[in-house]
Amino acid sequence: MSVQLRVVLDQASHVVDADQARAALSLTAGLVATAPRGCVVSALVPRGAQAPVPGVQDVRTLPLARAELAAAWQMGIAAGTGGGLIHAPSLMAPLVRHDRTHDNDQVTVTLWDLCAWERPEALPKVQVVWHRAMLRRAVKHADAVVVPSHGIAERLAETARLGDRIRVIAGAAPEGFAVPDDAARRRAALRLPERYALVTGEDEALATGFRAAARASIDVVVLDAAEGSEPATADVASAAGLPERRVHVRGALDDADRAAVLGGAGALVATSIDSAWPWRAVEAMALSVPIVAVDSAVHRDVIADGGAVVPAADLPEALIDALGPRERALRVLASDRSRAFSWASSAERLWALHAEL
Repeated sequence: MSVQLRVVLDQASHVVDADQARAALSLTAGLVATAPRGCVVSALVPRGAQAPVPGVQDVRTLPLARAELAAAWQMGIAAGTGGGLIHAPSLMAPLVRHDRTHDNDQVTVTLWDLCAWERPEALPKVQVVWHRAMLRRAVKHADAVVVPSHGIAERLAETARLGDRIRVIAGAAPEGFAVPDDAARRRAALRLPERYALVTGEDEALATGFRAAARASIDVVVLDAAEGSEPATADVASAAGLPERRVHVRGALDDADRAAVLGGAGALVATSIDSAWPWRAVEAMALSVPIVAVDSAVHRDVIADGGAVVPAADLPEALIDALGPRERALRVLASDRSRAFSWASSAERLWALHAEL
C-alpha cells in the first residue's frame, strides 16, 4: 500500500495571492518529481476547481467553494477532507484534532510572511483576522509549521508557542523562470525606459529605495502595485527627491512579463524589513540581476552573499556601485546564490519532514 501525501491546492481556480498560488503548484510538481518509492501525491481542491499538476494521482474535490472552505476551516470544521498526510502550502488547512500516533494522520502548513502581525494596518481587516485565527488553530493542531527562512522562524517563535514544530524550508523562483526572447518588446509594451532599477518594498520603505535611485540618477520601476496606488507612490517618490516622471508603477504581471522587467533592470533594490519571503529578490537572483538590499534578518538569510546587504543609510552608495564598478561581480554572486533554491530541493525536505513526523 502506497503512502499518500495530499496537498491543499486552495487557489487552483480562484487566485487570492499570485505568488503563493505559483508556489503551491511548483511545490506540488516538485513533490511529484521527488516522491520516494512507494509514495504518491494527491490533491485537495475546493468545489469547482481542478489540480493542474501532471502526476497527481488523485484529486479530492471538497464540498465547499474556496471562500466557504476558508470560513469552515477557520471555525474548525474539516469539511470532508479525511485523514492521512496533509500539507498546505499556506495556512489554508483543515487544522482539527487528529491522532498522529495511532492513525498516522499529519497536518503541516506553510506561513510565508508575518504581515498580519507586523503590519496589520496594511491589510484588509478580514484578512488579518483570518490569518491570526488560523495561526491559533495551527498552534493547537499542526504537526509542523513551515516557514521559508530562519529570520521568519525566529520572529514566529516570538509570536506563537510552537516550540520545535517550526521548520525552515525555502521557496524558489518559478520553474523555468527566464528572460523571454521577446523581452525588449514586452518592456516596450509596458512603456518602460531603457535604463531603470526595480524597487520592492511597502509604504514608507519604498522611500529608501527612491532616495537611492535619486542619488544614482536612475528611473525606478515598481511592480505588484495595487490598483489606484500610482498617485500615492508618486507622492512618496517626490518627497524622497525622485521626480514623478522617473517613477513607473505597474501592477501584477505574468511570469514572462515579470521576467522581462526583472531581466532588464540595472539592479533590484529590496527595501522591506518585514518578516516575509522576498519573492522578487529570489527571482532576480535567478536571472543574475544585481541585488542591493536593506539589512534585515530575512535579507541576511535569503540573499546572504548573493547581493549587497547594507544598512538603509548606505543604500545610495551601494546602488551606485551596483550600477557601475560592482555590476559584473554582483551578477555572478546573484547567479551563484540562486542555485541554493529549487522546488525539487524544497519538496525533498518536505518529504523528509513527513517521514520524520
